Amino acid sequence: MDGMTEPMLDRDGEVARFERAAAGWSERAGATTVPVPAEVAAALLVEGASDRAACLEAFRLLGVDPAAAGVAVLPMGGAMSVRRFVELLRPAQLRLHGLCDAGELRFFERAGLDAASVSVCRPDLEGELLRALGAERAEAVLAREGDLSLFRTFQRQPAQRERPVLAQLHRFLGTTSGRKEHYGRVLTAELAPAELPAPLREAAEGVLGA
Repeated sequence: MDGMTEPMLDRDGEVARFERAAAGWSERAGATTVPVPAEVAAALLVEGASDRAACLEAFRLLGVDPAAAGVAVLPMGGAMSVRRFVELLRPAQLRLHGLCDAGELRFFERAGLDAASVSVCRPDLEGELLRALGAERAEAVLAREGDLSLFRTFQRQPAQRERPVLAQLHRFLGTTSGRKEHYGRVLTAELAPAELPAPLREAAEGVLGA
């Protein structure tokens, strides 16, 4: 690529180091104070790795390098950790925005984030992405990733046979460790910028202050 570095793949520097250090703030790992570098102006708080993967891909589709914009994308290891993250980040006066599943909104509200600072996926991010793509396009992604035959086998399970295809796809994404994170990225990448689910676009724009 003529010696140029792909901007979305270069996540070195202060923002990326802060993201890695903040990974220890989950409830399970306990909190360790991490200084917030001056390069970090905002933080997007997401539940887990699959949400982070989708958000990074959404930023790419929107033509934004979050690290260059001073945005840290922080997976929290679950919604119940959001209060801890907010308490540790608020003293730095960062712009905070959350992305969560509908069933986890109460944790973000209890952490003190107002409605304008939380983007809510219904029922969750995978559901939003699958609706945006539709069953045919989602299955085409599975085929390209080498998982379509596994999905066809999954569809034949008694518990799945009568379910709508989108419901089958949604369940399939959660059946193997790492699959949700992988498909969070590749399903988002399949969308045009105008097709991004509203919560994902709102989260990106909200944390950027757009």
